[in-house]
Amino acid sequence: MQPQIQTAIRSQSIAALMFAQLRPKQWSKNTLIFAALLFSFERMNLSTVTAVLAGFFLLCFVSGCVYILNDFVDREADRNHPVKRFRPMASGRLNAKAGLAFGLLLLTVSLIAAFCLKPLFGLLLSGYFLLNVLYSFVLKHIVIVDIMVIAACFVLRAIAGGLVIDAPLTPWFLICTMLLSLFLAIGKRRHELQLTGDGANAHRKVLDNYSTALLDQMIGIVTAATIISYCLFTFTSGRTVHLMWTIPFVVYGIFRYLYLIHMKGKGGAPDRVLFEDKPILVTVVLYVASVIVILAFLE
Repeated sequence: MQPQIQTAIRSQSIAALMFAQLRPKQWSKNTLIFAALLFSFERMNLSTVTAVLAGFFLLCFVSGCVYILNDFVDREADRNHPVKRFRPMASGRLNAKAGLAFGLLLLTVSLIAAFCLKPLFGLLLSGYFLLNVLYSFVLKHIVIVDIMVIAACFVLRAIAGGLVIDAPLTPWFLICTMLLSLFLAIGKRRHELQLTGDGANAHRKVLDNYSTALLDQMIGIVTAATIISYCLFTFTSGRTVHLMWTIPFVVYGIFRYLYLIHMKGKGGAPDRVLFEDKPILVTVVLYVASVIVILAFLE
């Protein structure tokens, strides 16, 4: 094989590994940035859609940089995880320092672009990244706080969508987002605890402070609070009360996720569940469609 072809293949391989480090499969979490636009249907036009799309990709890039930092910090622990050991840094396929340098460059460019888009959005993305840095080095080792930080990052994603289009966010919307995020974060910890078993400490030390019974009780509390809060949101959000017709979709989606956690042993990757479980995917599609129809024709 000619040296030029070998070099091209090697460069292509490195580029693919760098892209894999951004974990594009987890970008579905960042679609929460579209929530503000969905519930501000009257603001939807080419300008706002373009702005939210730009915000979405910038959020994906910044969150990708967080994943790079996490993988850099956790690469030794990830080698003891049955799934995470195949990640580029943990597996040794990608030089850790090269991956970190790529992340620093991408972070710088993304934050500059975010400040150009909306200064407040740029500040939020900066805070989002700093919070995740604290999580990677300190907060992920503190029981309960680790779960709350994961949920806080989801809330920041929702707030980002409002900042990009200058849409006000009601307290109930933020409370629902926070509780649903806690629900997913607790489910993730439960899955990790069951997946790693006796070797939980080798992967994540904080798991020693959790038990399945404790996490199940947390899930029960958060599930009830989430459903009640969403019901109140549909009546007190200042929009049409016809949003109450979306409540069955929310209830079914949460119950279906609980079924997957307790009966199928899933829940470690909410983004994967969204695309792999057809009932949940159909429920999300029907929920979004019903909100659009209600706000467009029944308000």
